[in-house]
Amino acid sequence: MSQHKGLARIFQPPKSAMQSGRGKTHEWVLEYAPSEAKVLDPLMGWVGSGDTRRTIHLRFDSREQALAYAEAQGIAYEVETPAPAATIRPKVYADNFRFGRQENWSH
Repeated sequence: MSQHKGLARIFQPPKSAMQSGRGKTHEWVLEYAPSEAKVLDPLMGWVGSGDTRRTIHLRFDSREQALAYAEAQGIAYEVETPAPAATIRPKVYADNFRFGRQENWSH
């Protein structure tokens, strides 16, 4: 049996584009890099591979926990540092009617 653990990537998932909240963006995820390419099944036309580690997504509360797990298991890893979070400026309806407004009036 092969003792090759593969390469893993440790990162913080980005904010979902489908919702405005920041849920699940404070945790860290460990995912394995693909070890083999996907192939097309000639009979059914489905795409698949024999790489079962592709489905593993381990979640950790902190970056240090993810690094400690990878080192304890002997997994080679790459850490992706997250982009700085953009500040969210709350939108106020009254700003549409503010005196000295810089933007064009659109309606």
